[in-house]
Amino acid sequence: MLSDPAVSGLRGEAAPEGPIRTAPPIAHRAQESAARARIADIEARFGDPDDPANPLSAAGILAADEAGELPAAGEKLLDDVVLNADFVPVEYGGRLDRLDTMVRVMRQVFRRDVALGLGYGITSFMAAANVWTAGSEEQRRRLAELLLAGEKVSVAYHELPHGNDFVRNEFRADPVAGGFRLRGRKEVINNADRAVAFSIFSRTNDTPGSRGHSVLFVERDQLDPARFSVLPRYSAVGVRGCRLSGLDFDNCPVPESALVGVPGQGVELALRSFQITRSAIPGMAIGALDTSLRTVVRFALGRQLYRRSVWEIPHAASTLTGAFLDLLIGDSMATVATRAVHLLPDETSVYAAAVKYLVPKMLTDTMYDLSIVLGARFYVREGEFGLFQKHVRDLPVLSLGHAGSAACQATIIPQLSRLARRAWFAGDEAPRTLFRPRDGLPGVPFEQLALASGRDSLSASLVAAADDLPSGSPEELAVQALVMRMLDQLRQLQEDSLSLSPQDRTALASPASFALADRYAVFLAAASVLGVWRAARDGGDPFLADPAWAAAALHRLARRLGQRPADLPPACEGRVQEEVLRRFHERRSYDLHDTPLAG
Repeated sequence: MLSDPAVSGLRGEAAPEGPIRTAPPIAHRAQESAARARIADIEARFGDPDDPANPLSAAGILAADEAGELPAAGEKLLDDVVLNADFVPVEYGGRLDRLDTMVRVMRQVFRRDVALGLGYGITSFMAAANVWTAGSEEQRRRLAELLLAGEKVSVAYHELPHGNDFVRNEFRADPVAGGFRLRGRKEVINNADRAVAFSIFSRTNDTPGSRGHSVLFVERDQLDPARFSVLPRYSAVGVRGCRLSGLDFDNCPVPESALVGVPGQGVELALRSFQITRSAIPGMAIGALDTSLRTVVRFALGRQLYRRSVWEIPHAASTLTGAFLDLLIGDSMATVATRAVHLLPDETSVYAAAVKYLVPKMLTDTMYDLSIVLGARFYVREGEFGLFQKHVRDLPVLSLGHAGSAACQATIIPQLSRLARRAWFAGDEAPRTLFRPRDGLPGVPFEQLALASGRDSLSASLVAAADDLPSGSPEELAVQALVMRMLDQLRQLQEDSLSLSPQDRTALASPASFALADRYAVFLAAASVLGVWRAARDGGDPFLADPAWAAAALHRLARRLGQRPADLPPACEGRVQEEVLRRFHERRSYDLHDTPLAG
């Protein structure tokens, strides 16, 4: 049984089992080299955010936000680099060969402006995911043509009366001779006024449950202007530059060729495409936290208080260290989720929901912690700290919409009992390449994405690692102790999941079931951190290979589970603080990739 608010009764079939697909070593190096070059080019084009002569400086971005617009210079830059090509698979003329690379590219945009990332491109990517997953060859080629020409495409799921329960949506596409007639409203749609095409989730028959809906790919030029209109724009607190409005249809005819997949497949198609978008978007948002952490580190080093810098105040330094760890935790989880789409497509449903639930939540919590260090400057909407305040307003938007937090938890809950019985302490562990960001990947297997499988090799990796952890240094011993505590908690989660009543295994479960989903997401984060650290020990970034950060990250996750673990060895915090300062002074990103930055 599966997932979101009204998908009870829709049963997912596991993808065919087979060997893990990997790209050859030469392809590994080529993929990574191309990714680094692309990221460096975009970063250089954005330029130094502190340079007043730069039209994409922090001041320029804030001015556009105050005007309720996306920065024109930012949209031109993304036009010039043909950003839409990153949303088009290589077989259709684009650059999309691996999701984690696309996330890294978009992270450079989100570092500067969350609204620009969402408003320029991610809406098009979300709409396109439906077509890449189940569209006809003609639809895919037409969509690629539109995107590569720089056009915008919108995704239309949302109807305000029903929120995340999109299976209760009332918007209709009634079958008629030669096609469909669209009737009703779609609301809070990004770029509704300027998109040239729409992926529209529609009721196509009155069958109860999950088989009454379909997805249509409709071009604006196909619509009768007398029967189609764009609703007035909404005013928003966050992402103020995004053009949020709606669509209104009055028995508007569209051709039969607009149908994506087969009739009645809409819910299944939505859930499969969500696995792509839920996996990818949180990793992009980490860029906003990167910029915010850098802003507060600069403040802490430069601001004198009680005859010393704020950085020298233990609580402030600890908060900044904790923010860096939260960023690494989020990036570990997001990286594993995007790589799992390629390597473990039958397991992606639960990983995608967990990362979309936990990472935005952690980012929002961490931004609040950083705001305390800034104090009164947090409220400033201009100048040096204005961009921080903008990120605080913009980031929570990522937890809303048709794939919001509750919907993600509702995807996890029905799978918990099955995973507890079959996967956590009995399944095979994940391949080590899942945790190596620089390893190559095969193409995105859109056709292999499964709604549920009963397998969870990521959690199984946490269990398997307990028997193979080094224990030579105090930091390594701390990792070992924290993993053992995690396993005790995972056994308790297993017991609690197996004892769920039938009612509590559905999207209408009690709050206790939602708490179990929250705990499970934290275990997946812990498994991701542990996997990234162990993989780095085989030869990778020296900092990521150091047990100090892994111990400190697992310690934070243990506290998130309500545990009170033993204090860490003193060297752990010192090592992590040292890395925070190194990356700040050398202008390197705070994520797993330690990327050179323009500012």
